[in-house]
Amino acid sequence: MTTNTQAQAARLAVVSAGLSEPSSTRLLADRLAEATRSALAEQGVEAEVTTVELRDVATEIAHNFTTGFPGGALRGVIESVTGADGLIAVTPVFSASYSGLFKSFFDVLDNDALTGKPVLLGATGGTPRHALVLEHAMRPLFAYLRTVTVPTAVYAATDDWAASDDGLTPSLPGRIARAGGELAALVAPRTGAAARQPQAAEEEVVPFEQQLAALRVEE
Repeated sequence: MTTNTQAQAARLAVVSAGLSEPSSTRLLADRLAEATRSALAEQGVEAEVTTVELRDVATEIAHNFTTGFPGGALRGVIESVTGADGLIAVTPVFSASYSGLFKSFFDVLDNDALTGKPVLLGATGGTPRHALVLEHAMRPLFAYLRTVTVPTAVYAATDDWAASDDGLTPSLPGRIARAGGELAALVAPRTGAAARQPQAAEEEVVPFEQQLAALRVEE
């Protein structure tokens, strides 16, 4: 009889609250998703990525507050986010905090919907001075939702995209890679990846009396 030990693919949900197209928020979200996918691949785990642009469901999010029920598109987004093994959440910075659209989406979720879920946080803004939004605004929000946020959160200012030949400052790719690796480390065990690792052969248990007999000195 053949046993199928292939691990389930990891499901990653990426939430981008960028408003423009193209968007630096979506660009950062894509970079974080790719870093996480690469880190999972190194552990032998395939990743299925679903990316959500909140601007596409902004009207339904607003209607949800007045009706108490999500529309069809928003319902699908909620299912993708709550059913994922890991979440990447990225917002532009407005008025020194996350955007209203970003907050509104997480407000329509059940308070328990994300409990225990690994989350990677990201934000974009025009100036490096807003980098602390990750710590004073975003981490408290996701702590309230009882998620498990990875240690490294990534903020990208306008200058981070235009400071070198490849369009990135030297530090940004490193931060992205580190954050993706941390998220992958939390997501991989949730996929049953350990089932693909060869199991150590069971050691034969030697009875205690036999072990004592082997220590006796023959007279």
